[in-house]
Amino acid sequence: MSDLGNGQVRVHGILSNSYQQAAKVALSFNFPFYGHYLRQVTIATGGFIFTSDLIHRLLTSTQYIAPLMANFDPSHSKESSVQFMDNGEVFVVQWERVRLFGNESAGTFTFQAALYKTGTITFSYKDVPLYPGDIGSAQHPVKVGLSDAFAATSFSHSGIKRHTLYEYHRIEIDFVDIKSSSAVEFTPLPTCLQHDSCESCISSNQTSDCSWCNVLQRCSDGMDRHRQEWLDFGCAGENKGTNCDDYREDDSPFTTEMYNVTSSVSQNDCNGDDAEQNIPRSNVNRTNTAVLAGVTSALVLVLALFLVALYINCHHTSASPLYFIQRHKSYWPSLKFHKQQQQQQSGYTEFGEQQGEQRG
Repeated sequence: MSDLGNGQVRVHGILSNSYQQAAKVALSFNFPFYGHYLRQVTIATGGFIFTSDLIHRLLTSTQYIAPLMANFDPSHSKESSVQFMDNGEVFVVQWERVRLFGNESAGTFTFQAALYKTGTITFSYKDVPLYPGDIGSAQHPVKVGLSDAFAATSFSHSGIKRHTLYEYHRIEIDFVDIKSSSAVEFTPLPTCLQHDSCESCISSNQTSDCSWCNVLQRCSDGMDRHRQEWLDFGCAGENKGTNCDDYREDDSPFTTEMYNVTSSVSQNDCNGDDAEQNIPRSNVNRTNTAVLAGVTSALVLVLALFLVALYINCHHTSASPLYFIQRHKSYWPSLKFHKQQQQQQSGYTEFGEQQGEQRG
């Protein structure tokens, strides 16, 4: 870090003195990850970078960039630190001389992950005193590699809204390759998301199984972070039996003719009193009757609602009021992230302002 930073290296004061903590950091460039452009990531003390905006306690499950995910505790020693730098071309996170929680005698680990503007990712290892396969995973997962997932929304029988993550791709690096003075490089492959037109989406020989969704103006194979939207808008079967020639701008349902307004009233018909006299008396009577009926209906509705509210307030335990209360509770679904608790999953907390200021 000291050779590359030129004064740009920052020591994250909170993460360097915390255990199982995570903090968001903004990027100065768009980083392509599985075809999705990221402008911020979450650095975790456990040797990995979380790439999703949906923050939850089980950060170790998926959507990560993990040079060496393990149960590290930077707060154990003052010589340990979590550093990062961003020079506009590459974003680097380094875990410096960190030790394993509960196994501090194993030695210090120093390694880093570099995210390049081109999408290339490198893992570099300076000191790995213990074979990763020998690191216990009872309290924290041990992983090396990449992972991404898409979020799906569903509703339970009680009307509770749930978000579930489905991992659609993972790369795992063999622990044998993770040792001192070694490195791993990931080169991004072309994805359907890079195409911005129907022609390039369908005809490109760099990607396969790509489909064009004209509603979303998006190219996809249906397996990316936008899968929920892809299904909601019926993109999965939109282009079956069609081609790009079927999508034309002039096919839009909104045309200028729909908004043209013409007037058939002559100038002589709009002369103050004369115009008012030309309106039939029967039309005036119908208008007054309609207005009176509308006002009467509104008053009856307001009175009925008032009586229902008064009845509910005076009869708390009857069946009807309880029905309204239950419907009211289920109408506002909970937005809490729902994920079944699994073994070997540690709980991370996100750094907030109430936890102190960043130093270093």
